[in-house]
Amino acid sequence: MHILIIEDDGDFRREMTDFLENSLYRVTAPDEFGQIVPRIPDVCPDIILLDLNLPGRSGFDICTEIRKVSDIPIIFVTGSTDSMDEVTALLKGGDDYITKPFHPSLLLAHIGAVLKRTKKGTEELKMEYGGVELDLARGCIRHGGDIRELTKNELKILNCLFRHRGEIVSRQELMDYLWDNAVFIDDNSLSVHVTRIRGKLEELGVSDFIRTKRGMGYYI
Repeated sequence: MHILIIEDDGDFRREMTDFLENSLYRVTAPDEFGQIVPRIPDVCPDIILLDLNLPGRSGFDICTEIRKVSDIPIIFVTGSTDSMDEVTALLKGGDDYITKPFHPSLLLAHIGAVLKRTKKGTEELKMEYGGVELDLARGCIRHGGDIRELTKNELKILNCLFRHRGEIVSRQELMDYLWDNAVFIDDNSLSVHVTRIRGKLEELGVSDFIRTKRGMGYYI
């Protein structure tokens, strides 16, 4: 499991990183947070530990931004003991709230509980085929430890192909599927999107993943 720590206290950040890595989690802990939300799809964490009081902005604001694009579990880890802060954190989309100081084993318990609670939905939003993993929750594809972010349209096209893996999906079926999911593209746009997806797959070292059956459609 991969944990992203958004915390401005350097000493505390390093302590949490060392403890979690010793507990066999993979950890990313940046020391700059101004553009952290756009970076999340590249980091692709399974859970986020988010401080409430950060330089120049609030953890509430970051949580709100994340919730606009992702359902990644978020645990607020903060020194604030104000009950209204805890209520606000949960209303903003946080999954849990821990106040400092705490025993390290308590942090592991909270992480485990949140991951267990969200695991079923996360598994349903991940599909793997031919060594490529499609993560619908985080809007990305993975292969060999590398990641590429997808646009909304690219994500929906791959979702359709993954759900019909081994079958030929006609261009019309793809466009109908996209229209049913409020994505309106024409035949030329579909070609452009498929080309871009293939380009991202090739960047991951995957060739001929999406194949064309002339006059019939696409398949993986």
